[in-house]
Amino acid sequence: MNTTIQTTNIMEVPNRVSPLRRFFRVFLGRKVVVFGTLVILGFAVCAAFSEWIAPYPPNYQDFNAILLQPAPEHLLGTDSLGRDTLSRIIFGSRTAIMVGVVALSIAAGIGMTLGITAGYFGGMTYAVIMRIIDAFMAFPALLIALTVAALLGGGILNVMIALGIGMMPGFARVMCGQALSIRENDYVLAGRSLGGSNIHIMFRHVLPNCFPPMIVMMTMMIGTTILAEAGLSFLGIGVDLGVATWGGMVNEGYPYLLQNPILSFAPGFSIMVVVFAFNMVGDGIRDAIDPRLRGTF
Repeated sequence: MNTTIQTTNIMEVPNRVSPLRRFFRVFLGRKVVVFGTLVILGFAVCAAFSEWIAPYPPNYQDFNAILLQPAPEHLLGTDSLGRDTLSRIIFGSRTAIMVGVVALSIAAGIGMTLGITAGYFGGMTYAVIMRIIDAFMAFPALLIALTVAALLGGGILNVMIALGIGMMPGFARVMCGQALSIRENDYVLAGRSLGGSNIHIMFRHVLPNCFPPMIVMMTMMIGTTILAEAGLSFLGIGVDLGVATWGGMVNEGYPYLLQNPILSFAPGFSIMVVVFAFNMVGDGIRDAIDPRLRGTF
C-alpha cells in the first residue's frame, strides 16, 4: 500500500537586513553618490599625505620657471613666483579640510546647543535665543563671516572662528525645530514622570533623535564652508598669504587670466568638484537615513 506523505509548504521568513547594510545599500545605490564618495576619499588622502604626493614644496620658488604653461615638469604650470600649481593645489586640500571641519564643529557645537536649549525649555528661553538667531539669519552667512574675520584679522584660526559663527544660525534653527517636536513624545514625557533631570532627558532622549538630520546638514555644510573659506581667501582676508589655499590661488591667478588661465581655473575647478562631492554625499546620507526622501534629488 502506497502511503502518500503530504507536506505543508511553509512560507520562508526572509532574512532581516541589518540597518547598517540597508544604509549602505541605499547610500551606494546612486552612481553620483559613489562618485562623490570617491572624490572625498581622494581629497582626504591628498590632505593627509601632501608631503609625499606633491612633486614640490608648496612655497618653493623657481625664478627660472615663472608662469610656465603645463609641462611634464610642472603638470599644471607655475605661478608668478615660480611655484608649482599642482603642488599648491594638493597642499591647499589640507587647508580646506582643516578649515571646513573645525569651522563646522564650532558652528554645530554652538548652534546645536542653543537650538536644543531653546526647543526643549521653550517659553522665555526660546524667545530670547531664537530672536538672537533671527537677528543673525537676517544677514548672509558669508557677510557675517566677512565681518568677524575683518574684526579678528587674518590667520587660519580667526577664519575658522569667523566661519563657525557665520554658519551657526542654521544649525540652531534646525535643532530647535527638531527639539520642539520631539520634546512632546511619550518617551520624553515618561522620562520626566520618572524624575529624570532636564540635562539627562535632553542628552539621553532628545539629542539622539535630533541627530540624524543634523548629520545630513553637517555633511552638506562642509562644502559650503570650504566655498566660504575660498571666498574669504579670494578677498584677501582669509588664511595667511604663506599658506596654500584654493581661494588665494584663484586670486593670485586672476591678473594672468588671459596669459595663463589654468592658474585660476585649476583651483576653481577643485573647489567646484569638492563642494559638489560633499553635496552629493550629504544627499545620499539623507536618502539612506530618511525613507520618505529616497529617490528624490
